Amino acid sequence: MKVVVCVTQVLDVSPYLEFTADGTSVDPAFATVMLNGADENAIEAGLALCDEAGGGEVVLVSVGADEADQALRSGLTMGPQRAVRVWSDGLVVSDPGSLGAALAHAMRVEEPDLVLAGVQVSDTGGQSTGPALAAAWGVPCVPVARDLHVVGGTLTATREFEAGVTEIVQVDLPAVVTVQVGANEPRYGTFKEKMRAKKAEIPLLEPVDLPPVRSALTTMVRSPGDSARSVRMIEGGPADIAATIITLIREAQ
Repeated sequence: MKVVVCVTQVLDVSPYLEFTADGTSVDPAFATVMLNGADENAIEAGLALCDEAGGGEVVLVSVGADEADQALRSGLTMGPQRAVRVWSDGLVVSDPGSLGAALAHAMRVEEPDLVLAGVQVSDTGGQSTGPALAAAWGVPCVPVARDLHVVGGTLTATREFEAGVTEIVQVDLPAVVTVQVGANEPRYGTFKEKMRAKKAEIPLLEPVDLPPVRSALTTMVRSPGDSARSVRMIEGGPADIAATIITLIREAQ
């Protein structure tokens, strides 16, 4: 079995961030990037499927400039055999059509049995990678899935919906699956795997005959800024505080 896992690097949005003056990006001095968390779940799912099948190959693919190698090397520490970076001048990663077409080109080169991706990216919440790839490649897409199993040429997966609703689906391979956050417990890489990932050669694949970008997006990011509201502290006993609150509510009506 050959499984390709699409990975990307995202901004760590947990610390304090500063934005550029034009409001379109995070100040590089405050930008810390890491492997997307849901992609770790996708990598683990791919490795588990190969273990279940008694062998196979897991290949990581990422679309991006040189810095995308960082996400690929992070993913390689978990145990995938190799990684490929896809990039060419004019590619717009923020455009789902451009991204999907670039990934589809990589799939036609790699010819995998199954493609996995994280269900979403943690910094912007985007969920378009899997569906865009499936549409450009012309294969089925199973989004928001967990509990993946392959028998013969058929994939069985459990899809998750809101309110705890699930459904079990079957699809013929090849197909694209987006793996739910927390679907499994990603394994930690050994020291040997980390050293291998550090030294691994990551070839560049330049896609050709990509469609023109029709809907490139520019994201505006900004901090909330200082609050214009003032705070009034109410002192006194419970009865005094309650009476003051009632008075303030009546004044505001």
